[in-house]
Amino acid sequence: MSTPHRALVIVDVQNDFVEGGSLGVDGGNGVAAAISSHVAAHADSYAAVIASRDWHDADSTNGGHFHAHGEEPDFSSTWPVHCVSSEHGSDYAPGLDLTHVTHHVRKGMGEPAYSAFEGVTDDGSTLAAVLHELDVTEVDVVGIATDYCVRATVLDARAAGLAVTLLPGLHAGVADETSASALDEMRAAGAVTA
Repeated sequence: MSTPHRALVIVDVQNDFVEGGSLGVDGGNGVAAAISSHVAAHADSYAAVIASRDWHDADSTNGGHFHAHGEEPDFSSTWPVHCVSSEHGSDYAPGLDLTHVTHHVRKGMGEPAYSAFEGVTDDGSTLAAVLHELDVTEVDVVGIATDYCVRATVLDARAAGLAVTLLPGLHAGVADETSASALDEMRAAGAVTA
């Protein structure tokens, strides 16, 4: 049996990004369950199943990523407090089955970060290094949110020369308009989105 050269990257399926979270996205819990079903059925076809998480510092604006005290977030470059590493919001959403996850990536530790490629594994390896070591040439991307961290991850994967497929029905966005724009941008970069 040949070794697969494809990996699955699960982006930020966390409590703060599903319904009820500080930046909850409509459909987030449904996406978590759908991703779990996909992984259960297809784990053997991936060289790695990698899950990323926002992992922000407490008592810090994380390099301006969180809105400053006394100011309102603009929901573009500044955000409400979310996914603080020591709190429940940073945990994976309960609907996401982690059984087949081979690598965990944390990003945004004290600084703004959207793409899973900006994070590191527990041993300090970058996502790009993990994929290179496993001879991965193709990635399937799923997760939250289509118009922010999923978009950034897809674009960075394409910039790294990887073939990218955004799996339909396995991602959720913040807003219809920005999600549609993000999908156009991903397609323009050479990603397959359907």
